[in-house]
Amino acid sequence: MGLGEEDPESSVAPVLALLEQLGRAPEALLPRGYFPLLGSAVLQALRRVAGSLRGGLDCSVSFVSHVVGKVCVHGRQKEILSVLMPQLTELTQSDCIWQRICWRLVESVPDRWMEAVLLGFVQSASGADALSRLLGNLVVKNKKAQFVMTQKLLLLQYGYTTAVLQNVLGYLSLDNQRRALLIKVLQELLETWGSSSAVRHSPVEQQQYISKAILICLSHLKEPEIESCRQELLTNMMAGVKCHLDSSLPQIRRLGMIVAESLSAKLNADGPVLKFQYEDDDETRELKSLLVQAAPGCGVPVPSPPHENEGADAAPPGELKGAEKPLTAAQVVPDEDSDAELDSDDDLVPYDMSEDKELKSTKAPVYIRDCIEVLTGSDDVDKWDATIKALEGLIRKNPAATREVSVELAKILLHVEEKSCIEGFAVLRQKAQVAVLTTDPIPVAQFLTSQFYSLNYSLRQRMDILDVLVLAAQEMSSSKIHGKNKQSNAQKPCIQLLPESDSSKDWRKIVDERIKSKTRRFAKGQSQAEPDSGPNKFNSVAGHFFFPLIQNFDRPLSTFDLLGEDHFVLGRLVHTLAVLMYLAANAVAVTTMGRALLEFVWALRFHTDSYVRQGLLSCISSILLSVPAAHLLEDVAELLVETRCWLADVVEKDPDGDCRGLALQNLLLMENLKKKLESAPS
Repeated sequence: MGLGEEDPESSVAPVLALLEQLGRAPEALLPRGYFPLLGSAVLQALRRVAGSLRGGLDCSVSFVSHVVGKVCVHGRQKEILSVLMPQLTELTQSDCIWQRICWRLVESVPDRWMEAVLLGFVQSASGADALSRLLGNLVVKNKKAQFVMTQKLLLLQYGYTTAVLQNVLGYLSLDNQRRALLIKVLQELLETWGSSSAVRHSPVEQQQYISKAILICLSHLKEPEIESCRQELLTNMMAGVKCHLDSSLPQIRRLGMIVAESLSAKLNADGPVLKFQYEDDDETRELKSLLVQAAPGCGVPVPSPPHENEGADAAPPGELKGAEKPLTAAQVVPDEDSDAELDSDDDLVPYDMSEDKELKSTKAPVYIRDCIEVLTGSDDVDKWDATIKALEGLIRKNPAATREVSVELAKILLHVEEKSCIEGFAVLRQKAQVAVLTTDPIPVAQFLTSQFYSLNYSLRQRMDILDVLVLAAQEMSSSKIHGKNKQSNAQKPCIQLLPESDSSKDWRKIVDERIKSKTRRFAKGQSQAEPDSGPNKFNSVAGHFFFPLIQNFDRPLSTFDLLGEDHFVLGRLVHTLAVLMYLAANAVAVTTMGRALLEFVWALRFHTDSYVRQGLLSCISSILLSVPAAHLLEDVAELLVETRCWLADVVEKDPDGDCRGLALQNLLLMENLKKKLESAPS
């Protein structure tokens, strides 16, 4: 076929589509059969070209390049390359003529089709070695191929597998002419990795992709190449570490730690290196494994495990050496060591100490004021430990005494520091704070919310305030048993059934039993929790928790800037407001709270941090679920319409997947509320 002739594939395609719709197309002409058949024909043509070259004739493969390029640009790389790649990989292993044919085959592909062909090759290649034999130095000769391989596949797209990254970067490392591009790629990857704007605006999946590419590049670097750009790599590393550690997402922070550790170990092989503490899970192990999956001679050697019995013959599995028959002490121990062997206590049976309890010489205080004295002035570590362990129980047993000193006790617990290595100190302190707040909610809530925006508090203390407010609100809004507060389950507040011991005293239980005995049931579902025996205590105090927190967020202090570098605390604040809004569903002030929160969200809707944006979208969900729909339409109808437009924009354009999901959920909630109002009687 000449280049000026009509492309037979383009003229046949409409006919094939029509035949396929009519159900009369032969199997060989359907895509699943046609393109593998076309691949076999391409191989046959290339074999004839190879034979002609061996006979001394000049040949051109540009017509074959056009066919392969046209097929790939139509998205049929998998079908045709599944036939071509295995054969070409095998033929190029030891035949330089076939290697030259493959190089010319890809070089002759027009630029408009080059990206599709390269993408098919890097996805179908069995490894970097095979890709290098098939492509040669294409990235050095062809600018389009260089852009695709060094920019588009690595920096502009991120949906490819780790194997594709290893193929691309391994291909760049396998020839001296291409290694300069490998170093350039690493520098550009590190610039992107160290950009604060990229960390804030890029989705987590893309940052994982770039981190993997950096680690694979490191596995291919040689010492002279590292020496030539060490200072630049160190500069980018330090900038990237700061950006990642400032992120409010734990996954982003851990990615920064892993990459920084790897870079530090590679750049300072003989000096001090960075070390971080993070959770070791499957993702962490996969990232670290990329450092050792390198080309031969370039990777980091994996240390072999130490041998326990070096120099000894290996025993068969499941057997112990020398255990064929029992041996006497005289056979094993020399005469001069017999006495020492007799004194050994290895054969003594240990006592069962599983139920033993530690004897405590220090008694816990029995009064709240005694606890205050111990926490503020006692140097007795044992007494201090006993006090912090007993404090929550004392607060809940003595509510009247607690109310007399509630604010003072809340202040002490906010500032108290651990004096000994007591297990679970943070949890014990938090439970005591929650107990104080639920016992005397209004003054303690006023104190805590005022301290959140005060000077000279650490970020940890400010986040502790938010946690305590949320946990106390959860406890106060959940069910109570006979009007008594249940014990604080700080992380999982739940509704419990009435205990059996009190069932005979409860009139509701008696009535339910009578109804049950006279009711015929055909199916028995899951038992339901008993309804609350008293009103929701949080409804009457919700405003004291909520409104002080939503004020002053835009006023920077000398040690605290929510709208600046302390965006992680801002994210926690936004999530806290969302929870408080949701728990105040039946409060009198819920409409006022919803209007204030909607204005707060509107002011921050374009925040650059994804964690903050997730909290803002959660606030929208809480407003839609808590505030009556009629009140929303009466009070904030105009702002609600603008919010809907913003949510639609988030669904389409936000780089964070969680934000897009939350925005879509909010749009569905709005639709449901609209339908509910339309169906309601006027």
